[in-house]
Amino acid sequence: MSSNGNPYDVAVVGASVAGCTAARLFAQRGARVALIESRPAIDAYKTVCTHFIQSSATPTIEKLGLAPLLEQRGAVRNSVDMWTRDSGWIVASDDAPYGYNVTRRTLDPALRRLAAETPGVELLAGWSAIAVRGGDRPSGVEIENRAHDRKQLDARLVVAADGRDSKLARWAGVPGRVKPHGRFFYWGYWRGLRPATTRSKMWLLNPDCAYTFPMEDDLTVVLVGPHRERLPEFRADLEGAHRRMVDGLPDGPALETGTLESKMIGKLELPNVFRPAARPGIAFVGDAALAADPLWGVGCGWAFQSSEWLVEETAEALLDGGDLDTALDRYRRVHRRRLLPHYLNITDISSGRPINPIERHLYGAAARDPVVKRAFEAVGSRRRSPAAMFHPRVLAHLARPA
Repeated sequence: MSSNGNPYDVAVVGASVAGCTAARLFAQRGARVALIESRPAIDAYKTVCTHFIQSSATPTIEKLGLAPLLEQRGAVRNSVDMWTRDSGWIVASDDAPYGYNVTRRTLDPALRRLAAETPGVELLAGWSAIAVRGGDRPSGVEIENRAHDRKQLDARLVVAADGRDSKLARWAGVPGRVKPHGRFFYWGYWRGLRPATTRSKMWLLNPDCAYTFPMEDDLTVVLVGPHRERLPEFRADLEGAHRRMVDGLPDGPALETGTLESKMIGKLELPNVFRPAARPGIAFVGDAALAADPLWGVGCGWAFQSSEWLVEETAEALLDGGDLDTALDRYRRVHRRRLLPHYLNITDISSGRPINPIERHLYGAAARDPVVKRAFEAVGSRRRSPAAMFHPRVLAHLARPA
């Protein structure tokens, strides 16, 4: 119970993708949820994002009841074609499971309203968490609004959905394992690129990379991820360097056919962070648990999925007075088992190291062999573990001569 007499089972800090997903799913199981968001406007949205949601998250999106809202708003059912020097185009299968390409200005307000309208959820917009309560075992949070009014919220479970630089993790003494990133990123939003397409494209240029992700309203994110050694070039002439790199992409977008609808947005430092997804009394979801290379479009998808895993593993204990800490440990182990192999693979590639001979052979095989391509798609969309590439049938096809 809070000091103001409002009882909560869960205090969720952060009303973005992960936080809203956790709040709605917990409330649908009968929990009383405080959803705490520092931004006062319900239409607020995140700007630094790939806007690509992997197909592994589509079942969670459907479970939330969000899919019809995204479809109505024009979100693009996505697939991604990938180009490498060793394969040419690896063209996505037409019947591959889909995720969604959608801007955060569409996604965030729709999901936040959905969460706020869920019976059992109280959205505390304009309030920021300033401390974790309870000492070694969190038992709530202290929050403050812009007028510096403060509230003490008691909750059996605290959920940190406050991003890769999680303050709650720091306050609770849960450090993350950090791996550096060998690239930096610049992107812009273009409208009206022609020919129009709903197919996403990715270029692995060894060591640089790039992608184009089409979205609703005829918008396309055009991103480049050069190796860090090219940073002086971009600092000297950002727009020129960006355009030269895009113009050099094989079958790349014709920027002259569209209009740049935004300023160029950049992120120079995006370290990969992985921390234990739970400790007694507190759980971490989304980027607060794992933040990886944005090239692969995993952030939103893993925010949806990790929140669902948390609810599935802990809701019964939370609501029936069971052993919550044991349930939290189950969630930690599920999160680690499902995502750590992907994280290690992604962080290795994000170092900017050269593509190795085994990877070159894999890309070439994925372009010509349907069995290898199916496995490659399943891993790349995060529906299967990287271990799927070692299935005997896949290995047999990889062993075939080119």
